[in-house]
Amino acid sequence: MWNSSLESPISVCPTPQLARPLPAIPPLRPVIRKVTPTMDEARIGKGLILKGEISGTEPLFIDGSIQGSINLPDSLVTVGPNGQVTASIAARDVLVLGKVFGNIVASNRLDIRAEGSVSGDVIAARMSIEDGAYVKGRVSLEKTVAEPVVTMDPVSDAMEDPRTRMLVQPEGGKRRMQPVAQSA
Repeated sequence: MWNSSLESPISVCPTPQLARPLPAIPPLRPVIRKVTPTMDEARIGKGLILKGEISGTEPLFIDGSIQGSINLPDSLVTVGPNGQVTASIAARDVLVLGKVFGNIVASNRLDIRAEGSVSGDVIAARMSIEDGAYVKGRVSLEKTVAEPVVTMDPVSDAMEDPRTRMLVQPEGGKRRMQPVAQSA
């Protein structure tokens, strides 16, 4: 039955190799945007409280508390995550990560991140609001945002505020507001 002289080599199938395990893929982490001041901008730290008017030409990072007004027409104003601003802000760009109680005029862009809140009227050329941000007030998007100009009324020596369309009249050293007559 078996012929030992006709032995043929037995072909051995190679043992199947197990597939190499794929390297573990790390889980996706949310992108954390850490906003820190750069070296060329002014910084108001967590422990500082300022009252008054701030004006200038360099960028400003606020992580403390400010009460008054901020006027940086050619710069960026960043309200950090710990920042609390009770002031009107007029700047080219405004980034809000903290709290702002006051009006904002941004000639270029206003960006309110998820942690930020704004309570006041907003005028900006462009605006972005992340999901979770808080905004309370009127919002006006205008292609060109100009600094409001107060003009004098030659007839009654009163000043007209173009934003409110109200006349401010001098009265015994005090100023009184009254509506401007609308012309047809």
